[in-house]
Parts: sequence; C-alpha cells; structure tokens
Amino acid sequence: MMQKSKVKSQKSKVNIPRFPTPDRASCLRIVVLGYIVRGPLGGMTWHPLQYLMGLANLGHDVYFIEDSDDYPSCYDPTRGYMDTDPTYGLKYAASIFERVGLGDRWAYYDAHTSSWLGGCADRIEEICTTAELLLNLDGVNPLRPWLLQIPNRALVEGDSVFTQIRHLTDAYAYEQARQHTTFFSCAENIGQSKCTIPDDGFPWQPTRQPIVLDAWSVTPLPDASAKFTTVMQWESYPAREYKGIRYGLKADAFPPYIDLPKRVGSILELAVSGGNTPTELLATKGWRVREPPTQTPWTYQEYIQQSKAEFSITKDAFAVTYSGVFSERSACYLASGRPVVIQDTGFSNWLPTGAGAIAFSNLEEAIAGIEAINSRYEFHCQAARAIAQEYFDARHVLPPLLEAAMKGGVRSEERGVRGKRAEGELPS
Repeated sequence: MMQKSKVKSQKSKVNIPRFPTPDRASCLRIVVLGYIVRGPLGGMTWHPLQYLMGLANLGHDVYFIEDSDDYPSCYDPTRGYMDTDPTYGLKYAASIFERVGLGDRWAYYDAHTSSWLGGCADRIEEICTTAELLLNLDGVNPLRPWLLQIPNRALVEGDSVFTQIRHLTDAYAYEQARQHTTFFSCAENIGQSKCTIPDDGFPWQPTRQPIVLDAWSVTPLPDASAKFTTVMQWESYPAREYKGIRYGLKADAFPPYIDLPKRVGSILELAVSGGNTPTELLATKGWRVREPPTQTPWTYQEYIQQSKAEFSITKDAFAVTYSGVFSERSACYLASGRPVVIQDTGFSNWLPTGAGAIAFSNLEEAIAGIEAINSRYEFHCQAARAIAQEYFDARHVLPPLLEAAMKGGVRSEERGVRGKRAEGELPS
C-alpha cells in the first residue's frame, strides 16, 4: 500500500494569480506530467509551468504529477549530484507552485519509498479516476497504472528527432509511447515532404509551446550595453546516428559561427552549460561566457528581460531534418519584447520572419540579422511581442491541442458507465 504524505508549500510574498474557478460542467480535469522536482532549474521549469498556468487560465481543472521513476533521478544543484533524494526538488517545487497559485495542485510519487508527496498527495486516487485527459510532456515520466486509467492520454514531445530515434531503437520507450492515444510534436513541419525526421510509426500532429503572456511583461531595456544572449547546453546528451545519418547537437552546429563576435563586435553572450563546453576557446573568439541563470524561473526570466535580443544556434538535428522546431526559450524572448536571431530549422515555413524574428542559415545571414536588429531596434522589439501574441499565446495554442487530444474522447459523466460495462456490471 502506498503511503501518502504532504510537503507543505512555503507562503509566497508575491501576488498570486487568480485563476478562474473550474466549472465542472464545461471544463476538463487534466493531469500534466512533467519534470520539475527531479530537475529543479528555472529555465526547464517554465516549459511545464506554462502549460499548467495556461490551462488554469482557460478555466480547466489542472494538476501536475511527477514520478521519480525507478532509478536515481533527482538532481540537487547545491550538491551537484544526482541520487534518489528529492528533498531539494520538493522544496523548490513547493515554492514555485505556491508562487503561481497552484500550491495545492501538484504531487510527486517517490517510487523508492512508495509514497506520494506534494500539495494534492492525499487526492491522487480521486484525481486520476476522474481525470479526462493526461498531457505527458516529453515522455519523461513512466505511465503507472493510476495514469493508464485516464481515457485520453496525449504524448507531447519537444525534443524532435531524438524522440523518434529513441522509439525506433529502445523497445521500452516504444512501448511507453504506445500507451498514449494521441501524439503531438513541436516539430511543426513533421509529416511534410521536406521534413526528414525518422518515422517511428506514430501519427504525430504539430503543436507549439504555449506562452502565458501575462507572465511575460515587456520591460524597457535596462542598460544600453545589454548583449545579445542565449541560454544553452553545449552537449545535453550524445549525438545519435540512425541508418547512417548522424544527428548532432548545438556543439555540432556551432563551428561555422565561432568567429561571429569578430564580425559584429563583443556583443554576444552565452549562458552555457553542458559537458565539454570549450569555454576558453569561446572567450578567445570574443564570446562572453557565463553560467546559466537558472536558480529559479524568475532569475531565468530576469536574464531574458535584461538582454537586448537573442542570438542562438539550434541543435544540428533540428536543422538538418527541416523540423520546424522553434524553442520555448526563444518564444519567451519574443514575449518579453526581445527580438531573436535564430538558426533556421524550417520554422520560417510557418512563422513570419524578418521583423522581430530573423532566421539565418549561414554566417553572413547571421551577421545581417544582428545588424538589422541594431539598426531598427524598437521596431523589432514591437514586432517580437506581436509575433508572441499571434503565434504563441497559450489562449490560442492550447484549445486546438485539447480539441485534438479529446477527439472521440469520453467525458467524466460517461466514464462510470463505461468502466462498469467493461467490468461486466452493466449490460452492453
């Protein structure tokens, strides 16, 4: 029998958003699976947080669940160590969820102690048996029996190419993916003729990262000497090879741009982490290099807001497959009214570029993009926010995702009949 206990959230001194009270006659009860307790870093936290806040803003009854999985998966940044102890991550999560007004809507299952912790730990059975939709972000949580009883289970992947290759080469990952009823990819060109993402057999539908615009205000540039910045991992995991084709990371895509500061001046800063980062080489080439500001979501957000614009290389795999991926990080720059100069992954196929968002495919185009932003900065700032409003607003992104995920689904008032019929308690 699983033990149930709670970690109390610390009271926040900031203003708490007032989400509308869910109307069970019209809203969905939604469970979101994500990665916060095990990876308590501010930049990564924004990814699931924007789904949760966006769904709550739409009036849905939303809950966050995370699973320890069955191996040492909990990272503690104060110790720089990964083990099975979730103490740091639990305190971090409690603080984050309290601050955004969701302090009683998260839970963590510790498989190592068979216990539930978090703000709604004592309600998990009721939540899962009455939920209508599961949104599994990036497939980084195992689907335990209490999750499989949720009738509509959507897998939403944001690490395109690598996700599909994993399904093609890892039997366990493939079987976990098969437990879902719908499949969504942030590679918006997936399924199109020019997109060469390996086909894993799942019917992927394109989607994009929702941004809660109310959480990303446009602020004046604080310093005239502000830099073009980005937050990145040099090597987050090994590159992959599939059927003779190598799919690389940012480290593989960076060399053609290594001398960029010599062409545009010392205005480029990398907040970079990851193994084998050539820090000294980057510094000698004119790049400013620093640690990522990821202590909390708010330090990460402040870093973006204090930047002049973003300049970023993409993962090699995203570009060579013409995936159409546009990162959540870059969308946050846009929402903050900060222009972006981004290596094209094929996103120029669906996102307007040239004002606010500038795509490049080689060094000369990157230089031209930076110069364009410097020459008409206010124009590009206004265009950046406008793009975020039109293309990434959670109020526009989430409803079609939910509609597709629930297509042919079962509402909660029908589930009791369906379940009893399956058990033979009701006639067919």
